[in-house]
Amino acid sequence: MKLTEVSHFEILNKGLKVMDSTAITFCMDNELPIVVFDVTAPGNIRRALMGERIGTLVSSGVTP
Repeated sequence: MKLTEVSHFEILNKGLKVMDSTAITFCMDNELPIVVFDVTAPGNIRRALMGERIGTLVSSGVTP
């Protein structure tokens, strides 16, 4: 199941394997959003850099 948005806290609380928990905590403490997407799909890096909504947005503003 693909999530469109999730909070940093929810990733840590549910043990989702997005990235290292220290990196998630750093991003949460500094209110840095993360975009999780398939880097192997052609054009996805460009699309992410252009601000298109692809993958899952991880941010502090989402309530778990």
